[in-house]
Amino acid sequence: MKIEKFIGVGENIHCTRIYKVGGKFAVEAAAGGYEILYKSGGESKALPIPKSFMEGSAWEAGKVKHCAVAIYQGVYGDDAGKVSGLDYIQALARRQEAAGATYLDINVDEFSTDVEERMRLMEWTVKVVQEAVAIPMSIDSSDIDILKAGLAACDLSRDKPMVNSLSLERMDVIEVAAAAKAVVIASASGESGLPANTEERLENLDRLMPVLENAGFVKDDIHIDPLVFPISVDGTNGVGFLDAVSAVREKYGPEIHIVAGLSNISFGMPSRKLINQVFTYLAVEAGADGGIVDPMHINADVINTMDTESNSFMMTKALLLGEDDFGMNFITAMREGTL
Repeated sequence: MKIEKFIGVGENIHCTRIYKVGGKFAVEAAAGGYEILYKSGGESKALPIPKSFMEGSAWEAGKVKHCAVAIYQGVYGDDAGKVSGLDYIQALARRQEAAGATYLDINVDEFSTDVEERMRLMEWTVKVVQEAVAIPMSIDSSDIDILKAGLAACDLSRDKPMVNSLSLERMDVIEVAAAAKAVVIASASGESGLPANTEERLENLDRLMPVLENAGFVKDDIHIDPLVFPISVDGTNGVGFLDAVSAVREKYGPEIHIVAGLSNISFGMPSRKLINQVFTYLAVEAGADGGIVDPMHINADVINTMDTESNSFMMTKALLLGEDDFGMNFITAMREGTL
């Protein structure tokens, strides 16, 4: 299987993203305190971690939200902090674009509980990212006012921005997305719950799609998300998603797009990168043409160069198709270093 294009919605500029304190990237600084190490323009650089991030449950658990640190420094830091915060975000954006991302997903929801602050930070982040890359933004928030703020900051001279996401539970987002002339990720979730199988996914989409069409969205504007659930919770979740992808493609034809948060499949599992890459291959094979992913790990080149005859691919495929009970063969091979 060879593909020409993979619609990658780069997921790395999220305030949910964490590094382990004392790990490879979040380290003690020589001058005291802590800093986040990163590369920008081929140079090794450091982003200082403000003292306010060294308080609370996340830090006590050994975690730091590195994108939130960068946004904080870029907006609230001293002169040097502002420079390093902006540079950090722009370096993340450039790396994703260089790896083949089609959109860059921006989410600041976990920065704070203050909606007005998050609206300002969404606007700031969109603007500084657009200074660094040419591809369009994907605006991602659970709050409609933050979505509006992000969309208002989008540069409409490039391709249409994206709204991530809307569903039967979030019908009010349709009008916002239409007014912004955006493309949309349309989730297969229901008004008050998640679908349990392909039939429920299709039933939800059957109700959502006519509303989108009446609002002026053509199929090429719509990226359906059939929803990925972890195999660590249920070993049939992988094949269930793949069946749903095939059904959506058959029902809505070649013009519709199918994307999803593909890395959700590996939550709670070891060797997540390998699982995500094989799952992406299988999803594309089933009819998907994109995903909400880390573009450095998942892109068209990665998909096209996978060795589908290798032991690691075959064992991971068996895991994802529910053929490896409880993932025992996969986990054993990982522990033995044979993957």
